[in-house]
Parts: sequence; C-alpha cells; structure tokens
Amino acid sequence: MRILVTGGAGFVGSNLAERLLADGHTVTVVDDLSGGSLTLLADCLPHQNFQFIQEDLLHLEALTGFMKSQEIVFHLAANSNIPEGRRRTDIDLQLGTIATYNVLEAMRRCGVNQIVFSSSSVVYGEPLVIPTPEDYGPLLPISLYGASKLACEGLITAFCHNYNFQSWICRFANITGRHGTHGVIVDFIRKLQSDYRRLEILGDGKQAKPYLLVDECVDGILYIWKNARQQVNYFNLGCEGATTTERLAQLLLATMELKGVELVFTGGQRGWLGDVAQVRLDCRKLRELGWAAKRTSDEAVKQATVDLVEELACKLSS
Repeated sequence: MRILVTGGAGFVGSNLAERLLADGHTVTVVDDLSGGSLTLLADCLPHQNFQFIQEDLLHLEALTGFMKSQEIVFHLAANSNIPEGRRRTDIDLQLGTIATYNVLEAMRRCGVNQIVFSSSSVVYGEPLVIPTPEDYGPLLPISLYGASKLACEGLITAFCHNYNFQSWICRFANITGRHGTHGVIVDFIRKLQSDYRRLEILGDGKQAKPYLLVDECVDGILYIWKNARQQVNYFNLGCEGATTTERLAQLLLATMELKGVELVFTGGQRGWLGDVAQVRLDCRKLRELGWAAKRTSDEAVKQATVDLVEELACKLSS
C-alpha cells in the first residue's frame, strides 16, 4: 500500500517506517523535524519506495497536496515533550489536536479513509480501576498532552461516523528502545554523561509504569491494523508488569557498569504536574485478538538500556 507516516522522523515513527518498507509498502514520511531527525531515517532514505517531506501539519493546503497519492495514514506526529505542555499551554493544542484535524480534513478532501492513530494511556487520567481496560470511564486526563490525545480520538471517531472512515486507535504504554529521542531512560543517560557520580530522579522513584519495547510496539500496531475489522478499533498496547523509576535507574546503571552513583530524589509522588504516577494497562482485549508482547516491562527496560546506551554514546562521540 501507499502509506503516509506523520511524525515519521521521530522515535516510534522511524521504527515503523523501517518495518513498513521491509513489508513491501511504499512509505512517505512527513515531519517538520522539530522533534525528529533525518539521522533516524538513515536506513529508509536510500530505499526506492521511500520519500521524505519536511512540512508542518498545520499547513493544511500543503498536507492536502501530498495526501492525494496515499491510501492510508499512520498518524504519529505529536508533541513529544509532555512537561513542556504545561509551560506552553498551546503546544499540544497545535501539534496534537489541530494537526490531527488537518490530517483528517486532508484525508476527507482526498478520499483517503483509513487512519491508524498513536494515542496514549494518559487519556485515562488517574483511573480508579487498575489495570485499566479500554472501556473505563469517565476519561479525565490530567495533562494537556492527555487532553489533546483524547480530543484527537474524538475527532477521529466523528470523522469515522460522518465520512465513513475506518480507524485503529492504539493507546500506548510507555514506549522505549532504539531511536529513542525522549523519555526517562534517555534523560537518565544524558544526565549520567554529564555527571556519572550523581543521578537526579524526579519524584520519589516509586512511580511505576509498563514499558514496551519499540519493536514490539510496532508489531502490535501492525497486528491491530491487519486484524481488527470494526469501523472504530481501539486497544491498549502494553505489556505485563510495570517498572518503577528507581528500578529503571538501577537497571541502567548496571548496563553502563557504573557503581557508587548517588541517587537523588526530588520528592513527591509524581515526577511533574500532569504525570500519572501509577499506570497499569489491561491488555486482555488485544490478547483476545491474538497478540501479546513477548517481554515483560522489566525485560523491555533491560533491552532498551542496552540499545540506547549504545546508540546515544555513538551519537555523542560522533
């Protein structure tokens, strides 16, 4: 198929683009490079079935122009710096909600009626039911990023009803691993490269979330797309278990072979305002469809620390 990947020069998008090319699809990545990098697409750029377009999704007319040749959209573009949304209160509105509207409107104009969307567990806010299933409600996100993701889901389902679209909404756990550009492991590595004797950990270190390795995230996205056949399909995409921030730091220190590092906690039950400190996803719906992650959260973190230490050290030394 001819597939458009928005945000394809970012973390998950670049991994997804590689997989789609390997599966024989023709892939166009659109990214404004505000958070992504062409270096993450190094394996895609030489491919004859690959095209990169540097463009802002807020430019509807330009987006409509290159939407005409597509058959399906994998929409991953968003603000990747969640705490930044509290400082710049319109960033998630612009890069999330309005950008998603533009993607949907360009699709409507061009007769493209299939969209796969990267949502997030943050749409649940701080749920009373843990692990949290997809039918939990009411959905009360506590970050502007989460509010934007929920608004995007609403836009998508409305376009499905009014214009006969089909959608696949994937509510991600914390994704980690190769090509990582942000997130706690990346932050920890950068802090340790600045000062290997001391590691600051936001909160009390007891925050615990499921971490899904990015290659399994891509596997799950593609499985949902190929096998879920409702007009609107929505799934939690996660794994078994959860990893505390303190445990994650210890696993990273072991990978980096650093001993005697002082762990300094900033205190409080959450890392920042808007951070959901305790996340557990009920993934039974996806298991019943036929897919489950092979790695537990701790196993994913262990592999991600190896991948990211190797990748980030290489980048910083080059």
